[in-house]
This record gives sequence, structure tokens and C-alpha cells, in this order.
Amino acid sequence: MDVRILGPLTVSHNNRDATPSARKPRQLLSLLLLNEGDVVSTNSLISEIWDTQPPKSVQTTLQTYVVQVRKHLAKALQIPAAEVAGNVLLTRNGGYMLMLRDADVDLYEYRSLEQAGMAAFEARDHESAVRIFDKALALWRGRALADVELGRVLEPEVARLEQSRLTVVECRLETELRRGRHRQSLSELASLTARYDDNENLHALYMLALYRAGRRSKALERYRSLRKWMRDELGLEPSPRLQRLHHALLDGAPALDGAPALDELSAG
Repeated sequence: MDVRILGPLTVSHNNRDATPSARKPRQLLSLLLLNEGDVVSTNSLISEIWDTQPPKSVQTTLQTYVVQVRKHLAKALQIPAAEVAGNVLLTRNGGYMLMLRDADVDLYEYRSLEQAGMAAFEARDHESAVRIFDKALALWRGRALADVELGRVLEPEVARLEQSRLTVVECRLETELRRGRHRQSLSELASLTARYDDNENLHALYMLALYRAGRRSKALERYRSLRKWMRDELGLEPSPRLQRLHHALLDGAPALDGAPALDELSAG
């Protein structure tokens, strides 16, 4: 079975679609997929689908959605729905459990690549880190579960996935600066800092890339703009780490032209 979570939800087997079109069964299947191999309690499913206002017949309605999902899976797998109930989407005490044997799940591949990429990043194996990070990011086709309505249980799950993705992006860009590819990183950093205006690490990477590309005044202007935004919107000063980088930029510190990690450049 092929499962795609990192973008619009798709579940299929041999090109036969098993993805429900109705909103609530899609939520149910999504939550089961993110917890594949573990029991998801009926309370969690009810909270996800109906929040704090479940219908009086909530247990019966939930069972109906489970039956619908089983029918979709049975059709794609070309097995009886009873077999799906016994081996794929199982009823367990207090909840349900999805078991996908030998499935191709993009999230599992991403997590494996993320772990390998972080190991290469920490080991300063720059070429391997960038190559692995690029493979991991290529699996994303948009926001995770992009076409699924997110309830109170799915929303934080998706937020964690999105934060993981952003962390991988940051580490890849930091690795590119370690490799001396500051000019090639400028346009991406400009776009990311505009999108994530409160992410100090991205701003620090952008400032460093600008400096190394011979645009020191632009790097200092970026710091001033960020500091003004933080003071006006948040009532905060930039972090000591970012302030140290700013002072290094003002002084033209020789360490800025080297290839160590940003943490080393901005350490005081």
C-alpha cells in the first residue's frame, strides 16, 4: 500500500484509491495513519472529529465512519471488509488500530532521512548532509495532510511535522554556508525570512550569507529591521546570540569569513 501524508492525503494500492472523500472519515484515517501500529482511543477520535460537541449518537456515528474507511481499504486491497477488520483496521479495547504491513509511507522515509541527515550534519559531513536533506525535503508536496480538515488532535501533530521540516531546511542552509555556497543561498533565505519573520536562526543565516556575499550594509540593515520589528511587535530585543553576530558584522570579525557553524561564529 502507498501512503502519502506529506502533502495532500493519498492512500492507494496498485493504483486503486483507498482515500475517503468525505471530511470526517478522512480525519479518522489521518489520525490512524499518524499513529499506525498503536491504538487510537475512541475519545481521541471523537475529540478530533467533533471537538467538544459530539452528537448524541457519537459512538454509532464513529463506528459508521470506521466501516466506511474499512470499505475503502477493502476495495483497494481487493479483500473482504471482514478481513480488513481482522488484519488492517482493527477494533481494540477502547479504540482502533491501523496495521499497514509492507506499506510505502512517505512519512517513514522522511523520518529515516531526517535522522541520517542530522547525523551527517553533526559530523560535519557537509556533502552527505545536503544530499540527504534534499532527498528528505523532496518528499514534501505541500503542508502535511494539506487537504484534510485539522481538528484539535491532528493540528498539533501536523504542527510538529511542519516544525521538523523547517528545522531540516535550516540545517541544510547552514550546511550550504559551511560549504561556502552563500551566494546560492541568498534568494531562498530572503524568501524564508519574509515568510518566517520571527525565526531568528533564519535571519542569522541570511545576515551571514549577505556578509559573505560582499553585502555587509545589507546584512546590517537586515538586523536593524528585525530588531525594530521585534521591539514593535513583541516588545523584545534580539537574542544575545544574534546580538553577538551583529557585533561581529560591525567589526568585520575574521571568523565570519571562515566555514565553522553559525553557533561558533556567534558565540561570545
